[in-house]
Amino acid sequence: MTERILINEVGLRDGLQNQPSILSTDQKLALFHTLRAAGIRDFEATSFVSPKHVPQLADAAEFLRLLPQDRSLRYTCLIPNERGYERALAAGATGIAVVLSATEGLNQKNIGMSLVQATEVCERVVRRAKDEGLFARAYIAAAFACPFEGLTPPRVLFELLDRMRTAGADELAIADTIGAANPRQVKDVFQEAINRYDDSHVAAHFHDTRGLGTALAWTAAEAGVRRFDSSIAGLGGCPFAPGASGNVATEDLVFMFNDVGFETGIDFNALLAAVGTAATMLQAARGGHIVPWARSRPQAAE
Repeated sequence: MTERILINEVGLRDGLQNQPSILSTDQKLALFHTLRAAGIRDFEATSFVSPKHVPQLADAAEFLRLLPQDRSLRYTCLIPNERGYERALAAGATGIAVVLSATEGLNQKNIGMSLVQATEVCERVVRRAKDEGLFARAYIAAAFACPFEGLTPPRVLFELLDRMRTAGADELAIADTIGAANPRQVKDVFQEAINRYDDSHVAAHFHDTRGLGTALAWTAAEAGVRRFDSSIAGLGGCPFAPGASGNVATEDLVFMFNDVGFETGIDFNALLAAVGTAATMLQAARGGHIVPWARSRPQAAE
């Protein structure tokens, strides 16, 4: 029986939050529909952050309300704090994600809290989400390295993962926020994570800063991970983390996993149309490593 890989598309949030161009709500909906047409069913749709700090996502409530209410689709919204959670709940969110950086420095830069404060806030939001019937995801950012403090000790990472899981998080996303990990680190961390929490609770979130995103994803898959974040056309990057360039491209992961025999439920050629839509809207959207080759084929989608 073919094993399934779940792709969580984060381009609508992580991909757009750092772009100099601000897409209209209608443009975001058009991009969403091209991704859905390709077979993507899991989306990190937006973030209820301060519009002053991240104007690209100022339409979070409106955009979320306009998305199709289809039980086959899963939407999560990134939540920076309890106020953000209240806004998401008022907008009808059914799934949330909290982000907890593994270091003091990145928490201060990202959300203006200490590591202790941020951990406590994330625990409260996750517990409340579960009490109120929402799906809850917890990111541990800078899981391998921090732009301000260097390498992240695995001990610290797993202490935070344990706390988020104890709080009730349905899914734990281990995030290589600045693309600093190497395959050996990824193998060790994800094997331990799968042993502790099993594959239904562990997700991988990679950035392609050094061109290793796909290799790291494959290493995580070999360790047993079956849930991956990615961003169409490789868009992304954290505005508060120097060196956090684009996420691993959805089209790169889908091509790789489809090609080796995993089932993603996503049509690679249809994804090329989504890459084209993103490129039209955002001049910086060049696409993943696979795109030049894919475009050169006579049968490639335009």
